[in-house]
Amino acid sequence: MKPTETNPSLRVLAIDDDENILDIVKTCLEAEGIIVEARKCPLEGIKWYEQRWADVDLVLLDYMMPEMKGDEVFAHVRTVNPQAKVMMLSGSDAPVAKRLLAQGLKGYIHKPFYLNQLVQRIRDAIASP
Repeated sequence: MKPTETNPSLRVLAIDDDENILDIVKTCLEAEGIIVEARKCPLEGIKWYEQRWADVDLVLLDYMMPEMKGDEVFAHVRTVNPQAKVMMLSGSDAPVAKRLLAQGLKGYIHKPFYLNQLVQRIRDAIASP
């Protein structure tokens, strides 16, 4: 499902305090025709989302970030848009992922990850109801 003229570009907001992960995600997804808005600071990501949420197809979150945890960002995103599609990307096996999956989290991807797996899981999450 690559974007076409009848299927406008998909947009992902990626929030991760690890700049290397953001660069990898951005490069990988943009090579697949997905627009990526990358934010290193969760508060900046939330602020951007509040202003542009209608343009976002999926939010990709890290769990362990210094300013706030991914579950807090998830809660805020869902306050802005209760139908927001959110996936978590983390290097830890956070038990909170199970709780968030029950609350509507679209998926959990463990770091390190395979790039093709990341792309497919994001496309599947965006396409899901």
